Amino acid sequence: MAYSDKLLHLGDISLTLAAAAGIAAWLLAARAWRVALWWSVLFAAGIGLVGASKIAYLAWGNALPGLEFKAASGHAAGITAIAPLLFYLLIRHRGQAARAAAIAAGLALGVLMGVLLVTGGEHSAAEAMAGWMLGATVSLGGIWLAGDLPAQRPAHGMLCLAIVFATAAWMMRSFPFGYLMYRTARILSGNAVPFPWG
Repeated sequence: MAYSDKLLHLGDISLTLAAAAGIAAWLLAARAWRVALWWSVLFAAGIGLVGASKIAYLAWGNALPGLEFKAASGHAAGITAIAPLLFYLLIRHRGQAARAAAIAAGLALGVLMGVLLVTGGEHSAAEAMAGWMLGATVSLGGIWLAGDLPAQRPAHGMLCLAIVFATAAWMMRSFPFGYLMYRTARILSGNAVPFPWG
Protein backbone atom coordinates (compact mmCIF):
# COMPACT_ATOMS: atom_id res chain seq x y z
CA MET A 1 0.00 0.00 0.00
CA ALA A 2 1.39 3.44 -0.96
CA TYR A 3 2.03 6.08 1.69
CA SER A 4 -0.72 8.25 0.18
CA ASP A 5 -3.20 5.38 0.54
CA LYS A 6 -2.20 4.91 4.18
CA LEU A 7 -2.71 8.62 4.85
CA LEU A 8 -6.09 8.57 3.10
CA HIS A 9 -7.10 5.70 5.37
CA LEU A 10 -6.66 8.01 8.38
CA GLY A 11 -9.72 9.91 7.19
CA ASP A 12 -12.00 6.84 7.16
CA ILE A 13 -15.20 7.46 9.11
CA SER A 14 -14.59 4.44 11.34
CA LEU A 15 -11.23 5.85 12.47
CA THR A 16 -12.33 9.47 12.83
CA LEU A 17 -15.41 8.45 14.85
CA ALA A 18 -13.20 6.30 17.07
CA ALA A 19 -10.76 9.20 17.50
CA ALA A 20 -13.61 11.57 18.36
CA ALA A 21 -14.81 9.11 21.00
CA GLY A 22 -11.25 8.92 22.32
CA ILE A 23 -11.01 12.70 22.57
CA ALA A 24 -14.32 12.77 24.46
CA ALA A 25 -12.89 10.14 26.84
CA TRP A 26 -9.78 12.30 27.34
CA LEU A 27 -11.97 15.28 28.24
CA LEU A 28 -14.10 13.17 30.59
CA ALA A 29 -10.94 11.90 32.28
CA ALA A 30 -10.00 15.55 32.84
CA ARG A 31 -13.47 16.01 34.40
CA ALA A 32 -14.38 18.51 31.71
CA TRP A 33 -17.93 17.18 31.43
CA ARG A 34 -19.39 20.19 29.65
CA VAL A 35 -16.52 20.39 27.17
CA ALA A 36 -16.81 16.65 26.40
CA LEU A 37 -20.55 17.00 25.79
CA TRP A 38 -20.28 20.02 23.52
CA TRP A 39 -17.30 18.57 21.64
CA SER A 40 -19.35 15.45 20.95
CA VAL A 41 -22.30 17.54 19.75
CA LEU A 42 -20.03 19.67 17.56
CA PHE A 43 -18.33 16.67 15.96
CA ALA A 44 -21.64 14.86 15.40
CA ALA A 45 -23.08 17.98 13.75
CA GLY A 46 -20.08 18.35 11.44
CA ILE A 47 -20.03 14.71 10.35
CA GLY A 48 -23.81 14.78 10.12
CA LEU A 49 -23.60 17.64 7.61
CA VAL A 50 -21.16 15.62 5.52
CA GLY A 51 -23.49 12.63 5.60
CA ALA A 52 -26.49 14.82 4.75
CA SER A 53 -24.70 16.28 1.72
CA LYS A 54 -23.85 12.78 0.47
CA ILE A 55 -27.39 11.51 1.01
CA ALA A 56 -28.83 14.58 -0.74
CA TYR A 57 -26.73 13.84 -3.80
CA LEU A 58 -27.47 10.11 -3.78
CA ALA A 59 -31.19 10.70 -3.31
CA TRP A 60 -31.91 13.66 -5.57
CA GLY A 61 -28.72 14.40 -7.47
CA ASN A 62 -28.23 17.73 -5.68
CA ALA A 63 -24.96 19.11 -7.02
CA LEU A 64 -23.16 22.21 -8.26
CA PRO A 65 -21.90 21.09 -11.69
CA GLY A 66 -19.96 24.31 -12.29
CA LEU A 67 -17.80 23.54 -9.24
CA GLU A 68 -17.87 19.77 -9.75
CA PHE A 69 -19.41 19.60 -6.29
CA LYS A 70 -21.59 16.66 -5.24
CA ALA A 71 -20.92 16.39 -1.50
CA ALA A 72 -18.39 17.51 1.10
CA SER A 73 -15.44 15.16 1.53
CA GLY A 74 -15.85 13.04 4.64
CA HIS A 75 -12.15 12.16 4.72
CA ALA A 76 -11.08 15.82 4.61
CA ALA A 77 -13.70 16.81 7.19
CA GLY A 78 -12.90 13.94 9.53
CA ILE A 79 -9.13 14.30 9.70
CA THR A 80 -9.34 18.10 9.92
CA ALA A 81 -11.92 17.88 12.72
CA ILE A 82 -9.72 15.52 14.74
CA ALA A 83 -6.05 16.36 14.15
CA PRO A 84 -5.81 20.02 15.30
CA LEU A 85 -7.68 19.33 18.55
CA LEU A 86 -5.74 16.15 19.24
CA PHE A 87 -2.38 17.86 18.61
CA TYR A 88 -3.52 20.78 20.78
CA LEU A 89 -4.41 18.48 23.68
CA LEU A 90 -1.08 16.67 23.37
CA ILE A 91 0.99 19.83 23.59
CA ARG A 92 -1.18 22.39 25.41
CA HIS A 93 0.98 22.28 28.56
CA ARG A 94 3.99 23.60 26.60
CA GLY A 95 2.91 27.19 26.02
CA GLN A 96 1.21 29.40 23.48
CA ALA A 97 3.74 29.07 20.63
CA ALA A 98 3.70 25.27 20.83
CA ARG A 99 -0.10 25.28 20.86
CA ALA A 100 -0.27 27.46 17.77
CA ALA A 101 2.23 25.20 15.98
CA ALA A 102 0.22 22.11 16.94
CA ILE A 103 -3.01 23.61 15.61
CA ALA A 104 -1.30 24.68 12.38
CA ALA A 105 0.15 21.17 11.93
CA GLY A 106 -3.29 19.62 12.36
CA LEU A 107 -4.86 22.00 9.84
CA ALA A 108 -1.98 21.33 7.43
CA LEU A 109 -2.61 17.59 7.73
CA GLY A 110 -6.18 18.27 6.64
CA VAL A 111 -4.92 20.27 3.66
CA LEU A 112 -2.62 17.39 2.70
CA MET A 113 -5.56 15.01 2.91
CA GLY A 114 -7.54 17.28 0.59
CA VAL A 115 -4.68 17.48 -1.91
CA LEU A 116 -4.31 13.69 -1.97
CA LEU A 117 -8.06 13.27 -2.47
CA VAL A 118 -8.04 15.67 -5.44
CA THR A 119 -4.89 14.33 -7.09
CA GLY A 120 -6.13 10.77 -6.60
CA GLY A 121 -9.42 11.59 -8.31
CA GLU A 122 -11.48 10.84 -5.20
CA HIS A 123 -12.96 14.34 -4.89
CA SER A 124 -13.02 17.65 -6.70
CA ALA A 125 -11.19 20.64 -5.23
CA ALA A 126 -14.52 22.15 -4.13
CA GLU A 127 -15.56 18.96 -2.33
CA ALA A 128 -12.20 18.66 -0.56
CA MET A 129 -12.24 22.34 0.40
CA ALA A 130 -15.79 22.09 1.75
CA GLY A 131 -14.79 19.10 3.86
CA TRP A 132 -11.66 20.86 5.12
CA MET A 133 -13.58 24.01 6.06
CA LEU A 134 -16.21 22.01 7.90
CA GLY A 135 -13.58 19.99 9.75
CA ALA A 136 -11.61 23.13 10.63
CA THR A 137 -14.74 24.71 12.08
CA VAL A 138 -15.32 21.64 14.25
CA SER A 139 -11.72 21.38 15.46
CA LEU A 140 -11.30 25.10 16.16
CA GLY A 141 -14.61 25.06 18.00
CA GLY A 142 -13.34 22.15 20.09
CA ILE A 143 -10.09 24.01 20.82
CA TRP A 144 -12.05 27.08 21.87
CA LEU A 145 -14.17 24.91 24.20
CA ALA A 146 -11.04 23.30 25.68
CA GLY A 147 -9.28 26.63 26.18
CA ASP A 148 -10.04 26.88 29.90
CA LEU A 149 -8.85 23.39 30.82
CA PRO A 150 -5.83 23.23 33.14
CA ALA A 151 -2.60 22.61 31.20
CA GLN A 152 -1.89 19.13 32.56
CA ARG A 153 0.59 16.69 31.10
CA PRO A 154 -1.21 14.42 28.64
CA ALA A 155 -0.25 10.92 29.87
CA HIS A 156 -3.56 10.13 31.60
CA GLY A 157 -5.63 11.59 28.77
CA MET A 158 -3.61 9.70 26.16
CA LEU A 159 -4.22 6.42 27.96
CA CYS A 160 -7.98 7.01 28.04
CA LEU A 161 -7.96 8.05 24.39
CA ALA A 162 -5.95 4.97 23.35
CA ILE A 163 -8.27 2.55 25.15
CA VAL A 164 -11.48 4.09 23.80
CA PHE A 165 -10.04 4.57 20.31
CA ALA A 166 -8.87 0.95 20.04
CA THR A 167 -12.19 -0.37 21.33
CA ALA A 168 -14.34 1.86 19.11
CA ALA A 169 -12.21 1.23 16.00
CA TRP A 170 -12.46 -2.53 16.55
CA MET A 171 -16.25 -2.32 17.00
CA MET A 172 -16.71 -0.21 13.86
CA ARG A 173 -14.21 -1.99 11.62
CA SER A 174 -16.93 -3.51 9.42
CA PHE A 175 -19.87 -1.19 10.10
CA PRO A 176 -21.68 -0.54 6.76
CA PHE A 177 -21.64 3.29 6.70
CA GLY A 178 -21.78 3.42 2.90
CA TYR A 179 -24.64 0.96 2.66
CA LEU A 180 -26.67 2.92 5.23
CA MET A 181 -26.24 6.12 3.21
CA TYR A 182 -27.37 4.41 0.02
CA ARG A 183 -30.30 2.81 1.83
CA THR A 184 -31.34 6.12 3.41
CA ALA A 185 -31.12 7.88 0.05
CA ARG A 186 -33.33 5.24 -1.56
CA ILE A 187 -35.94 5.46 1.21
CA LEU A 188 -36.04 9.27 1.20
CA SER A 189 -36.18 9.66 -2.57
CA GLY A 190 -38.19 6.58 -3.50
CA ASN A 191 -35.70 5.93 -6.31
CA ALA A 192 -34.77 2.31 -6.90
CA VAL A 193 -31.20 3.31 -7.80
CA PRO A 194 -29.30 6.22 -6.18
CA PHE A 195 -27.54 8.81 -8.33
CA PRO A 196 -24.06 7.51 -9.22
CA TRP A 197 -20.86 9.10 -7.91
CA GLY A 198 -19.03 8.63 -11.21
